[in-house]
Amino acid sequence: MTQLPGSYESYWMESAAGADHPALTADLDVDVAVVGGGIAGICTAWEVARTGRSVALLEADRIAAGVTGYTTAKLSSQHGLIYAQLQKSFGAEGARMYARSQQEAVEYVAEVSAQLGIDCELERVPAYAYAESSEQVDQIRAEAEAARDAGLPASFVTETGLPYPVAGAVRFEDQAQFHPRKYLLALASDLLGRGGQIFERTRVVSLDEGEPCRLTTEGGSTVTARDVVVATHYPVFDRAMLFARLEPSRELVIAASVPAEHDPHGMYITQEQNTRSVRTAPYGEGRRLLIITGEKFKPGVGDVSRRYEQLAAWTRDRFPGATITHRWAAQDNTTTDRVPYVGRFHPGAKHVYVATGYGAWGMSNGVMSGRLLAAHISGEELPWSGLYDPRRLHPLREAPSLLKLQASVVKHFVGDRLPASHADSVEDIAPGTGAVVRVEGRRCAVYRDEDGAVHAVSARCTHLGCIVHFNDAERAWECPCHGSRFATDGTVVQGPANRPLEPRPLPTDAGDGDRSG
Repeated sequence: MTQLPGSYESYWMESAAGADHPALTADLDVDVAVVGGGIAGICTAWEVARTGRSVALLEADRIAAGVTGYTTAKLSSQHGLIYAQLQKSFGAEGARMYARSQQEAVEYVAEVSAQLGIDCELERVPAYAYAESSEQVDQIRAEAEAARDAGLPASFVTETGLPYPVAGAVRFEDQAQFHPRKYLLALASDLLGRGGQIFERTRVVSLDEGEPCRLTTEGGSTVTARDVVVATHYPVFDRAMLFARLEPSRELVIAASVPAEHDPHGMYITQEQNTRSVRTAPYGEGRRLLIITGEKFKPGVGDVSRRYEQLAAWTRDRFPGATITHRWAAQDNTTTDRVPYVGRFHPGAKHVYVATGYGAWGMSNGVMSGRLLAAHISGEELPWSGLYDPRRLHPLREAPSLLKLQASVVKHFVGDRLPASHADSVEDIAPGTGAVVRVEGRRCAVYRDEDGAVHAVSARCTHLGCIVHFNDAERAWECPCHGSRFATDGTVVQGPANRPLEPRPLPTDAGDGDRSG
């Protein structure tokens, strides 16, 4: 395998250590329980605590360390080319509500940072969605017009701070970039100061939607709460059937040190070349950290190392002299109509809420979700409550995306069970790699570590049973159907699965495993 550039760690995780929080070991009774300690969960718990309600934040791993710890951290109402589409799908008023809710989230982070004295490296910069191809200019112009109609400070431009020419761009003023962990860890500290409780290493495995609601953790503890918020990125409970309307995707991130004078002074994104996103962050005296995101793909798609190499090559080509320091990957889910689901979990839900489907724009959406869900719990309505309601369903509007998504799931669910497997035998698996192998009639996900030791687990995702695939760059098992991810020992890295892949003992002659039946 080619040696990939940079250390495999998120700069946000490396540069902001968080305090440890205990695991829940006893039963608990609170007004509100928030499941998931990313930006949506932390913001929701903090907003709820401000209302005087007792609140517990439950995180399966560490807070602000999952998807939120591996973001690009653009805080913007500029979400690619979305406003022209929103006008067509939701009308002019829907587009205005989306714009207003997102821009208010940007301003809200600035206000809260000032009020609490949070040094989160907040910088106000413009955001651009651009195209290098002249064929895309009309689409860029239409987006600029739609964004202006939605009330945003948008304009069409042909000049940017990028070191290469563009054919056209829509520029948004008054946007921001920040250090997400520094902001959220400060919110968590303030949450504790307001009487809130935080529990890490506390995986929730079941939910009883009674009155009150009851959550059960992997360790056997019960949390009783009047209201429950499920903010686990991809909902870990499927009763709302949202998994049929959410499409997971991953993007790779390359971070590189550049001289401060090479800062392009803004946040940039293009849909061309399988997505390219650019921003910078402070990085020592006279330097900036250039953060490049792209190479979008579905979890479970192989050859991730090659995708990293392509992104690194693009970075060096467009920003000569950049020294690659870090690399990581981000995952998000997109709804079939591109608007997140934030509100009551399903049509019959009275006290259970959800936040998901941010489509790679989790910073503003996470902040927006915290405010919206806290309002719901307090019995209030915000102007955009209806826009984000998870119970909405627009068959004609969503049909093409819904059918495409389900066709992809069926393809993996059926196709991955056909005779062709991923390796002929365990013996074919090289050190540092993994493959799905049929052993004694069962499909096993087998990983061989650098020392040659073999680790085997069930190849069936514990969510809905799709066959996992190996990610060669991140050394993880991924479900191509709904995006669950597992470590090589089978432990859950990312939901919706909340149970590990079962260990599989291998016979001493496992090297003779075949692809039959």
